[in-house]
Amino acid sequence: MSSPHFACALSTDSDARRSIRTALDELEAGLAGHTPDLVVAFATHHHGPALEGLGPELARRTGARVVLGCTAESVIGGAREVEGRPGLALWGACLPDTDLRVVEISAHAGEDDEPVFSCLPEVGEPEHACFLLLADPYSFPSDSFLCELNEKRAGLSTIGGMASGAMGPGQTLFFTKDGVRDAGALGLVLEGAIEVCPIVSQGCRPVGKPWVITECDKNLIKKLGGKPALEVLMETWNALQQSDQRLLQGSPLLGLAVDPTRNRFERGDFLVRGIMGLIQRDRAIAVADFVRRGQTVQLLVRDAASAGEDLRSLISTQNGPVAEAERNALGALLFSCNGRGTRMFGVPDHDAACVRASLGAEVPLAGFFAAGEIGPVGKQNYLHGFTASLALFRRRVKPEGE
Repeated sequence: MSSPHFACALSTDSDARRSIRTALDELEAGLAGHTPDLVVAFATHHHGPALEGLGPELARRTGARVVLGCTAESVIGGAREVEGRPGLALWGACLPDTDLRVVEISAHAGEDDEPVFSCLPEVGEPEHACFLLLADPYSFPSDSFLCELNEKRAGLSTIGGMASGAMGPGQTLFFTKDGVRDAGALGLVLEGAIEVCPIVSQGCRPVGKPWVITECDKNLIKKLGGKPALEVLMETWNALQQSDQRLLQGSPLLGLAVDPTRNRFERGDFLVRGIMGLIQRDRAIAVADFVRRGQTVQLLVRDAASAGEDLRSLISTQNGPVAEAERNALGALLFSCNGRGTRMFGVPDHDAACVRASLGAEVPLAGFFAAGEIGPVGKQNYLHGFTASLALFRRRVKPEGE
């Protein structure tokens, strides 16, 4: 097969037309004469009406058969994160022997106000495919969609983010080669010789010890290990260092084990959810998700140091060593929470620089700051917060014997 090729470009010019021309020139230079199968674009709202023709212009200039993208509060290109100012990030990929199928999805209220979706992605083998998903926070109930996807397309890894920066319905723009849409979701199925490896960095570290839920009701944890949940929480709190107490007080988090068969837990084994309240009357804890009896949970804290270390560790685990070049990432898309960036780390470009340093500075990278990040934990897809979700594109290596 022909060789895959990736490139990225970034413009911070405040003039929309000039920004598009500059970014396209840089992207074409990076593609070095290759015609991309896929071009992805992320643009801030500063560029206004000029964005309505962005998708068709990208298709004309590059010859890409698929154009995908959305507006965002801030964009990522290369090792830079452009926050609070105009930005346009482009990313192109030549994906030989790989099927690409765009899926445009809308949602409406059905019986009992339960959301009904216009379609689900069609895939051959879910375990050997990936679904990139960009969604509008005002018109698309992503949590419900992911639940349906987990049930009806079991094994299909989904990664992406909620478009950001819009102030209300109709302000989000999704880019395609045919124009724009301003609601719902835009997805892309990838199947074939190039695979997408999803990495979800929730950026937390455990404190205290794991406990098993022995009594619960929906999102209320009533007992842990046979003891009132609030009592267990306070015992754990009292045993923590003051620095961890402050972190837990500022952002109380609980990890929910996603695999009921495990009795030892490592990084990535917990789904991070917020503690919503303490119920004194029932001596219970309210969590931002449904829980089940027998599920293992653990208190978590999040700070800049743990978030950076978590992202680096997960990338090093998934990206192959130099000796296994066929497992190394060729390109990457990053969906970072808009609560990260300088808000969390106090310095610019943290996640982008971390990804580029871990993968290699030559790996083309683009992305945006999302209003919710999408990615799998265990074998299920979820909507996250304060997360960095990373899609690594690399050659699919067939198992021996195939």
